[in-house]
Amino acid sequence: MSLNNTMKALSDPTRRAILNYLKEGSLTAGEIAGKFDMTPATISHHLSILKKADLINEQRQKNFIYYSMNASVLEEVFLWISALKGDVSHDEGK
Repeated sequence: MSLNNTMKALSDPTRRAILNYLKEGSLTAGEIAGKFDMTPATISHHLSILKKADLINEQRQKNFIYYSMNASVLEEVFLWISALKGDVSHDEGK
């Protein structure tokens, strides 16, 4: 996981919205694009950034590519932020 790519991907509200849609289940690029007032090329760009950050997976089924959320990367980010905040207890030699 590249934290820089992850933070860049999460910094955009459109990409966060895409992740919110994908938490409900897999969608095609066309289904995702239908939820926004943007060109398919713009949605493709956002999906590319999310893929580069490993926040989404893609799976080909016949003529379609289905996108799904990769929650494991988000879990790593949350653990890192929690540790940074001091929310995660550490075993101090016990």
